[in-house]
Amino acid sequence: MIFDTHAHYDDERFDEDRDTLLKQLHQEGISYILNASASPESLEDSIELSEKYPFIYAALGIHPHDADKMNEDLIDKIRVLSKKDKVVAIGEIGLDYYYDNSPRDTQKYWFERQIELAKELKLPIIIHDRDAHEDTVNILKKTDAGQVGGIFHCFSGSAQMALDMIKLNMYISIGGPVTFKNARKTIEVVQAVPLEKLLVETDSPYLSPEPFRGKRNNSGYLVHIIRKIAEIKGISESEVAEATLANAKKVFRLK
Repeated sequence: MIFDTHAHYDDERFDEDRDTLLKQLHQEGISYILNASASPESLEDSIELSEKYPFIYAALGIHPHDADKMNEDLIDKIRVLSKKDKVVAIGEIGLDYYYDNSPRDTQKYWFERQIELAKELKLPIIIHDRDAHEDTVNILKKTDAGQVGGIFHCFSGSAQMALDMIKLNMYISIGGPVTFKNARKTIEVVQAVPLEKLLVETDSPYLSPEPFRGKRNNSGYLVHIIRKIAEIKGISESEVAEATLANAKKVFRLK
């Protein structure tokens, strides 16, 4: 049993085979999937997926790429949609200084605003942090985001940063990059972080692990990420799968 804690099955790259693929993945051992919203349009799409498939849950939030589209009407929309039974987190939200698709001050404002919404709703957050470690950490501390806790999606910081974030009630999520040849920093993170604070994800359709790098990702490829984590920690693949499943259920408050 495996929990993919971050995917985007509403993405157009799944339009031709979404239903067939999702049913096949579930039959093959992907017990749960968290579909993370990113754009304003994806809010309803994530809800629809969670309502159609018993094993899919939804996170609602606006990615920093679209921060300049944010307004209080969207905050209200997320607030209303979050009342749906299978909405378990606010995300993905955060900062992206690699692409800078939205002005940095705008990104920071709406990151903070969505954290405050998560605190109001008592839901954990899913954090996108790319080349913005210092500002991300500062905002998490400023807003006291540890009240609700959450997940650093596809964590790209240092091992020390990961340990510091655990103290802020955050989980560290590991994706395909841990299998890459240049994965030294991510391997150090996996070595340092206790198993009870690790999660696994695909970020489908992005970030496929080796040997599928460059191809469309899907939750079935999580076995390669789990295998690499097991190798790094010197434990069995089943231990990694079971622990990360239990961790995901804990952070999303699922029975």
